[in-house]
Amino acid sequence: MSGVLVVFAKEPRPGHVKTRMIPPLAPDEASGLYACLLDDVLDTMARVAPPLGLEPVLALHPPECVPGFARRVPPAFRVVAQRGRDLSERMAWAVAEAGAAGVTPIVLRGSDSPTLDGDTLAEALEALREVDLVVTPDLDGGYSLVGLRGPASGVFAHPMSTPSVLDDTLAHAARLGLRTRRLAARFDLDTVLDLASLRDARRTRVELPCPRTLHFLDQHDLWRHLDAPERESRDTLPRR
Repeated sequence: MSGVLVVFAKEPRPGHVKTRMIPPLAPDEASGLYACLLDDVLDTMARVAPPLGLEPVLALHPPECVPGFARRVPPAFRVVAQRGRDLSERMAWAVAEAGAAGVTPIVLRGSDSPTLDGDTLAEALEALREVDLVVTPDLDGGYSLVGLRGPASGVFAHPMSTPSVLDDTLAHAARLGLRTRRLAARFDLDTVLDLASLRDARRTRVELPCPRTLHFLDQHDLWRHLDAPERESRDTLPRR
């Protein structure tokens, strides 16, 4: 394997993950959902990354959870601690570390995109034969995957988790003279309303690479929260 795939993730602790879903989800529901999302991502990437020439790496936060987590991930994964004060520095560190070891290409992805599969990963690698940076946009202005042909100091030197993070990253890439390409947009599960995208994908695709996530949502009937905003809107209408 010549390249690396780094999955960025957090320890699924109640109150520390999927906080934008709390409420209506309880903290343990949000962390349970995130744990299933992460397990699905790790299983899928452990299966598809090595045949594409990528070593799977799990970059975890906080660092102290690495020893315990290393025993529960698929054997294909190497588990490391994220390094840096914020996500921007941690992503830059992952790219710099891989580049210093002569590893290319370098692909980073999050743990919140349940439908991002091997086909998307292969498409990103194919794009990196012609460009220097490839991204898979999210529907909210971010991105769920970014791939680089080699190290690129400064490309992540801006705030992350903002509505403009995709545009900011591409702007930095342009200033560095990097050729870029956008792939088809995907979706992340950041808020309860984002579950609608997953529900639609389930209706239109025969199989999704997130069986644990779907089972958890079914088991706890979390889909019901999609109807709550509509009910609340009706309840606040003036009565005649």
